[in-house]
Amino acid sequence: MCEATAYLAKNDGEEEVLLADVDIIEPMEEGRIRLVSIYGEQKLFKGRIKSMSLVNHRVVLAQE
Repeated sequence: MCEATAYLAKNDGEEEVLLADVDIIEPMEEGRIRLVSIYGEQKLFKGRIKSMSLVNHRVVLAQE
């Protein structure tokens, strides 16, 4: 499987899982990012991509 897990980078250095098994990451208007899992679950996030490691299946997002 090639899906990723999307994490939220918190101010204290910790990371919180936003959505697992992410298949689609799509930029939207007004600085939002749309995440869609392989199961059809969707989340909208206002922020930016902080880092991505496709080999490790990780996407870290940060709030703005």
